[in-house]
Amino acid sequence: MDLNLLTVFEAVARSRSFSAAAKELGLPKSSVSRGVARLEAELGVQLLLRTTRQVALTTAGTALYDRAAPLLRSVQAVLGEVPSREEEPSGVLRVTAPVDLGVLFLAEVVTRYTARYPSVSVDLHLTGRVVDLVAERFDVALRVAAKLQDSTLVVRKVAPIVARLFASPLYLARRGTPRSEAELEEHDRVIFRGGAEKLRLGTGREPADLTGRARIVCDDLLFARDAVRAGAGIGLLPSFVAEPDVVAGRLVRVLPRHERLAGTLHVVTPAAKHVPRKVSAFRELVVELAGTPRGLQPPP
Repeated sequence: MDLNLLTVFEAVARSRSFSAAAKELGLPKSSVSRGVARLEAELGVQLLLRTTRQVALTTAGTALYDRAAPLLRSVQAVLGEVPSREEEPSGVLRVTAPVDLGVLFLAEVVTRYTARYPSVSVDLHLTGRVVDLVAERFDVALRVAAKLQDSTLVVRKVAPIVARLFASPLYLARRGTPRSEAELEEHDRVIFRGGAEKLRLGTGREPADLTGRARIVCDDLLFARDAVRAGAGIGLLPSFVAEPDVVAGRLVRVLPRHERLAGTLHVVTPAAKHVPRKVSAFRELVVELAGTPRGLQPPP
C-alpha cells in the first residue's frame, strides 16, 4: 500500500472536505478524490460517504481514522525535527591521524574547528597504524602517502609534503656545513625509517643518491627531529616538522637547493551518499590551514 494514500484520507476525514484537503496538501481536488478511491479499493471497504454538501465517515472510515491519524501525526512530528539541511556542524567528530601530524598540525586545526563550531566536539586518536574507518566508526582520517586507493573510501588530496635537509647549529659548528653532495657524504645522518633510507636528493632529472653514514635510524619522526635538533647529525625532515625549529634558531637548513617530495597529505572519509556537515566543515578547514606557511606548505 502507498502510505501517502493514508495521508490523503486523513486530511479529507479531518476537514470533511475534498476541496479543503486538496488545498492543504497542495494537490488537485481530482488527485485527492482518486487517492481516496484507491485506498478504498485496496482495503475493500468504503471509507467516506460523499454527498453534494458534505463528506461523512463510514464505520470503517471512522475506525481507520481513529487509529491512523495519531500515527501520522507522530511521524510528521518526528520528520519535522529532522532538518532538511544541516547548516551548523554538531555532534562528535571522530578523527584519526599519525602522531606527528596530530602534534604539529592538527592541534591548531582542532582548536579552530571547535572554536568556530561550538556544537561539535572532537574525539582524536593519534596512531601509527592504518585504521579501518568503517569498522572502527571513524568520521575522518588524515593519511600521508604517495597515492591512496580504496573503493570504500572518499580520498581528497590536500597538500604535498616536502622534505629538506636540516641540522642543528651545534652540529654544524662542530663538523662544519656541507656545501656539496660530496661533502654531505662525510657527515653523520639521522634517518627516519618511514622515509627514504638513502638521501636521494636533487631537483634535476638525475638526483644524487647519497648513502652517507646513518648514525641513528628510528621509526618515529618526532624522535628523528629531536635527535637532529640535539646535534646527532643531518636529517631529511618534512618542512612542517622542522620549520618551527628553524624559526626558533634550533635547526638550520643544509644544502638549500635539495628537497624531495615525501608524500601527499590526504583527507579520507567513509563513502556516503550524504556527507555530514561536521565532516565537510573539518575537511574544508584542513585544506584551508594546510595551504598556509604555518600549516604544511614550506616557505620558499
